[in-house]
Amino acid sequence: QVQLVESGGGSVQAGGSLRLSCAASGRIDLINAMNWYRQAPGRQRELVAAISHAGDTNYGRSVNGRFTISRDNAKNLLYLQMSRLQPEDTGIYYCNVEGYDPTIVRDFVSWGQGTQVTVSS
Repeated sequence: QVQLVESGGGSVQAGGSLRLSCAASGRIDLINAMNWYRQAPGRQRELVAAISHAGDTNYGRSVNGRFTISRDNAKNLLYLQMSRLQPEDTGIYYCNVEGYDPTIVRDFVSWGQGTQVTVSS
């Protein structure tokens, strides 16, 4: 239904910044919430930030105040501006969308392939 491609990952020193982007294609009209998740080595995937179609945002406790999620509905793009990065922010960051498909009367979730973020001390 929806395809997602992340970009913008890389390596940065502690205190630095990165901006991740996620391009959505396909049935973008079905998207409701858009989210960023991350998975550190040996840990479970966790929600980093979420944004509703109306623009309401929610952040994980460890990133609140340092990360900013935004979306451009006209361009079908999702962003994550990450500032004051710390080594604990290292992981694979995944773009995720939630939506509803009325043709199958079912919610759906789509994931991107992930982009690596590495923060060195």
